[in-house]
Amino acid sequence: MTKIQTGGTSMENKNQTAPVWLEEALRAGPPVAGTPGEEAAAGAAARLTERIGAEGRADVSYASTESPFGELLLAATKRGLVRVAFPEEDVDAVLERLALRLSPRIIEARTPLEEARRELDEYFGGRRRDFELPLDWSLVGPFGRRVLRYTARIPYGGVGSYQQAAAAAGSPRASRAAGNALGANPIPIVVPCHRVLRSGGALGGYGGGLDRKRWLLGLEGALPREL
Repeated sequence: MTKIQTGGTSMENKNQTAPVWLEEALRAGPPVAGTPGEEAAAGAAARLTERIGAEGRADVSYASTESPFGELLLAATKRGLVRVAFPEEDVDAVLERLALRLSPRIIEARTPLEEARRELDEYFGGRRRDFELPLDWSLVGPFGRRVLRYTARIPYGGVGSYQQAAAAAGSPRASRAAGNALGANPIPIVVPCHRVLRSGGALGGYGGGLDRKRWLLGLEGALPREL
């Protein structure tokens, strides 16, 4: 179901004029279920939301994409990709947090996420090693941002350690805090926190579960032999 949240901001407040067909549909009231009118209204709503997303009128756009371990939810702002949610995460809860942290003006639209969807598909298919997507770090605090920026520089097929991540963030003794920041990574896979292991080579933790961490490291040929 398409979700549009405007936070009380009307189209008139943005000096935008509603299309004639939209005004007529609103005056006519909701169509009867199962009739051509309902199908036409649904199609019109879908076109409108996609157009709003394509024209950048929403603050946050979201869409789903397939992955080898289920459907991911992607969200982006005008700055870039801001959220990748795993299949077990509740969609409504994710959107509510985005509304609270970023903006209530959220819309479901594939167009702003097409590049992210394409690059992820290429990555999962073994055809891409580096993501070239702009990122929005708004959901990450200063320390976590430093940890994740280090993580984003670990190359495909390589691994780092929690201690190295902490040192790169300016706190060499804060390995546990670095681990917490990695576990809270809002943009997993694209920001490859799965490439960070314990100093002895053990997997450590992963917000998406250790089975996914193994799978991602195996895809990249970076899975330690003993694991």
